[in-house]
Amino acid sequence: MNSRKRAWISPLAAVLLTMSALPAAPHAVAEQTGNDSQIQAELAKSLSSSKFNDVHGSVQNGIVSLSGTVKVYNDKAAADKKAHHLKNVAAVQNEIQVGSKEVSDHDLQQKLAKAITYDRIGYGTTTFNAISVNVQNGVVILGGHAYGPMDKQTAVIETGSTPGVKDVIDNIEVDPLSRMDDRVRVATAHAVYGFPSLNKYAMDPAKPIRISVQNGNVTLFGVVDSEADKDVAGLRANSVPGVFKVTNDLQVASQQSVRN
Repeated sequence: MNSRKRAWISPLAAVLLTMSALPAAPHAVAEQTGNDSQIQAELAKSLSSSKFNDVHGSVQNGIVSLSGTVKVYNDKAAADKKAHHLKNVAAVQNEIQVGSKEVSDHDLQQKLAKAITYDRIGYGTTTFNAISVNVQNGVVILGGHAYGPMDKQTAVIETGSTPGVKDVIDNIEVDPLSRMDDRVRVATAHAVYGFPSLNKYAMDPAKPIRISVQNGNVTLFGVVDSEADKDVAGLRANSVPGVFKVTNDLQVASQQSVRN
């Protein structure tokens, strides 16, 4: 007697396996081909702007493939968004290259840090934004904290429109918006900047002590001139009513230069 057991397949499973092996019905193939043609036409129309002159798009089985070059990263992202919004698109493969001139990571980081620092001047939120910028082979990683969604959005847009940026990774956290936290923010700013030895940090938007608040928890960011300034800022923040905890992440300029 043969000891090997034959695998048992239910009648329903056998039917499904047989159906999966059958070629697609002619009308289904024709429908997909029609969709591809429609998508191709709409894609060409959506990419008719001059900034997409060197962008090429093809469609197969509902999948859009984008290639070519653009001047800045925001144009690559815009082409991707336009393709995703087309009807009947199953997926988008974005192989567009950002073809702007090469910029060193150091120069790009310095340029973006300055641009983001001054971007929201006049809106009253500069002190409460602590957005970090790191660059690796042209890929920009944005992190830290933003006062609100608009502060985050403008930082991302500013980064993506800068020549030399190949890609943007947005890791910025938006701090919770509440009346309690807003009161804590304003009170902490007054306590810190109102102290005589710390008032100098309010003069230049590029050198403020950044104040981030999440549910009553305060974190201080930025670079100060001395260890004494760092300690005083922490003490002043801790004296504010309604503050649950203060994390003092201020860096001292002399120590920062040694680390770098």
